[in-house]
Amino acid sequence: MAEYTKAQLTDMIIGKLQRNFGRTVEEATKDHMFKACALVLRDIMSRRQMETDNRVWEGQQRQVHYLSLEFLMGRSLEKNAYNLGLLDTLKDALEGLGFSASDLFEKEPDAGLGNGGLGRLAACYLDSMTTLEIPATGYSICYELGIFKQKIIDGKQVELADNWLGLGDAWLIPKLDEAEEVRFGGKIVDHWDENGHNHPEHVGYTTVLAIPRDMEIAGYKTRHTNILRLWDAKSPVPVDMSLYSRGEYLKAVEQQAMAEVIAKVLYPDDNHYEGKSLRLKQQYFFVSATVQSIVRKHRSQYGTLRNFHEKHVIQINDTHPTLVIPELMRILLDVEGYSWDEAWHIVTRSVCYTNHTILAEALERWPQTLIETLLPRIWQILKEISGRYQQQLQYRYGGDMNKVGQMAIIWGGEVRMANLCVCACQAINGVSALHSDILKRDVFHDAYLAHPDKFQNVTNGIDHRRWLSQINPKLDALIRECTGGDQYLLHPEAIQGLEKYKDDKSVLLQLAKIKDENKRRFASYIARESGVILNTDAIFDVQVKRLHEYKRQLLNVLHIIHLYNQLRDNPNMDFTPQTFLFGAKAAPGYHVAKEIIQLINSLSTQINNDPVCKDKLQVVFLENYRVSLAEKLMPASELSEQISTAGKEASGTGNMKFMMNGALTIGTLDGANVEMHQQVGDENIFLFGLTADQVAERKRQGYRSLDYYQQNQALKRVIDQISAGFSDHVSYSDLTNRLLFGAGGSMADEYMLLADFDSYCAAHQRALETYADQQRWNQMSLINIARSGIFAADRSIAEYAKNIWHVPTR
Repeated sequence: MAEYTKAQLTDMIIGKLQRNFGRTVEEATKDHMFKACALVLRDIMSRRQMETDNRVWEGQQRQVHYLSLEFLMGRSLEKNAYNLGLLDTLKDALEGLGFSASDLFEKEPDAGLGNGGLGRLAACYLDSMTTLEIPATGYSICYELGIFKQKIIDGKQVELADNWLGLGDAWLIPKLDEAEEVRFGGKIVDHWDENGHNHPEHVGYTTVLAIPRDMEIAGYKTRHTNILRLWDAKSPVPVDMSLYSRGEYLKAVEQQAMAEVIAKVLYPDDNHYEGKSLRLKQQYFFVSATVQSIVRKHRSQYGTLRNFHEKHVIQINDTHPTLVIPELMRILLDVEGYSWDEAWHIVTRSVCYTNHTILAEALERWPQTLIETLLPRIWQILKEISGRYQQQLQYRYGGDMNKVGQMAIIWGGEVRMANLCVCACQAINGVSALHSDILKRDVFHDAYLAHPDKFQNVTNGIDHRRWLSQINPKLDALIRECTGGDQYLLHPEAIQGLEKYKDDKSVLLQLAKIKDENKRRFASYIARESGVILNTDAIFDVQVKRLHEYKRQLLNVLHIIHLYNQLRDNPNMDFTPQTFLFGAKAAPGYHVAKEIIQLINSLSTQINNDPVCKDKLQVVFLENYRVSLAEKLMPASELSEQISTAGKEASGTGNMKFMMNGALTIGTLDGANVEMHQQVGDENIFLFGLTADQVAERKRQGYRSLDYYQQNQALKRVIDQISAGFSDHVSYSDLTNRLLFGAGGSMADEYMLLADFDSYCAAHQRALETYADQQRWNQMSLINIARSGIFAADRSIAEYAKNIWHVPTR
């Protein structure tokens, strides 16, 4: 039974409208009603959060601090109501007040405080940590502008500002009394006492205030509540009124503008010095504020920091928060007065690191001069850490400077953040079995040999309550019916009970009907939003993720053009109708990715306007792909494209969302696809392409993409067409030249699209042949759903809790 009745919730909403907005129900707009509902739920969560705080304080429990520069939270009203057990009650209350619940849910902007998988994973993990009753806090920046809104104009991506805070700030509770001071620039003056101890003084610095704006996180079927603390940046210096009165208006507010730019936008473009400087400022700003906040609360409870590592674990989500290591050292050394060895003992037993990539460009390296200028005391501490570590490395490797150079923290005028994590963190984990293996075998091989006990694997997981139960209610109802209730929501392995029905024709028909309804619902939404009419009789073949060359949206395009050529050559051929759906944002400075988006849109125009393709072949680029769009798309998808070059994708989580919603995977043995294959077997997935080992071997042998082009006439024809362009007369020879000859010193076809082309086409053919046997397809779909429980975030978080954080769970 819900904690609040419809009547109680109705009274609470009406009260909020009156007290906060001075409105009656009749006068209230959708915006007022949305905010009133959000504030009501926020109040419920706040009371629970204070109870949780008291319980953690009194029990002196160990706390988890999850640091991530991205949290892609999406929308919160429906999710929070669901977790609080109030979703149906809220819907009834709103309908009773004359408002449509679904309209209000749609009204909410996505909290797009992330680029993709990394931020969405962090959001899923917060939900699971709370549901499993782990005392945990997430930390990030309260970006005023989240990931950009994507508009497609003349086929090209155009970035628009995404100001989510207009309605989104209803969830945020400012805690002005918990502000922290963060210092930039200036210099360090050394003061040596009579005992030979240095007391460094930071002078001439600029201060930025970090103001916490807390978002409450509700767990599912628990009163336990955690917080996502988002730091906002403000100047402590008031507006200079003397400048203002002299008419120098811009100069008067300059200090404020310089401080507030830190929290203005998610990830500035760092292709230039100013962008690099701002990004480094963002990283230090959020870790410094975070550590100061944790330390302040710890000291008020225990009176000392000597037990800090016993009561706290700090999880670094990718390299962006790595400066937490020298910042905690700074506080222990300069504020607490601990010796180097005492401080290092505490830090190295507090901090853990999750690596999310093997791509060299994503393993952050900062120019030494930038850190020296911006963070002079942090630079001194980094030099000391690096020097001591280098001595150990030289001793370990007998002066082999090649090995030392690979593992050094400061080298060649750069500070390497991943190497700092490897040096200082008590645990290092990859995010899929294959990825963790590559870290041990390749990226951090020497470090692994020296400290094998440090390295672990925790395969990623998703919030299955959101990504199955909440977004696909009819599938959720079928699972409950077949497995005897909602046990799977807290014990995801219970979804296996569905597999008993793999030969039950009536269940398979129900599954097919649910998929068909979801396809039609999604098509109606797309028609309303964009005017595009999707062919719901076609198989929905979907590739949605960040646009990056290694994710190989371009391989998908090569195959579609090949299909198009077959249709053009033989319009009366037997052809399974196919609708290809793409959704992707390209980083604003990533020219090649933007060109691939334009190519997809050129191809879409060509195919969708060709009478030969009518009701047979369709290509649609879904503008502004985001969490709320994914929630509508996943239940409607039938074939999931997970086609990255083997060995490049750390894990992927979109693959898990598709699987849970009954889509079948066409993919390489990359990231978590490997473990999905282990779960479902060869017969329930469509695998193709080179393995990670084969990719490495081909590169060692000297891969020549030109040979594939010259020897495969179908492939040559496709590449020549891309080079020449389509009906809009835009040439994409830059892309084809990259495939055939390389560019900017990189190898030709670096991600081996041409090597995998034939195998990819054959896998598609197998998928279509299977689709023709609807009973077999639905059976495979059911098996995928039934075996997807292992990819729930609850399992991932339980593994972190047991093996890395050493905290109990519910």
